[in-house]
Amino acid sequence: MRTTLTLDDQLAKALKEIAHRTGKPFKDVVNETLRGGLQKKGVQPKPYRLKTVSLGGVLGGLNLDKALSIADALEDEEIARKLEMRK
Repeated sequence: MRTTLTLDDQLAKALKEIAHRTGKPFKDVVNETLRGGLQKKGVQPKPYRLKTVSLGGVLGGLNLDKALSIADALEDEEIARKLEMRK
């Protein structure tokens, strides 16, 4: 399968050095290196954890059930303001 990869400069340089030293094509060195990394057993990545952060509460007087109508009203006000500035 043909695909395009973007490698870090240092990684590409190291792979090219291995290819030159062993006399193998660059493609073969990349494939062998990836295959070896995928076949490592017993190495489990750490589970991804995301710390939650409070974004604060809802501002008083706003009903989020009507968020789209609030957004429409704000957009209408902004359009009216821009039209006023043109005069």
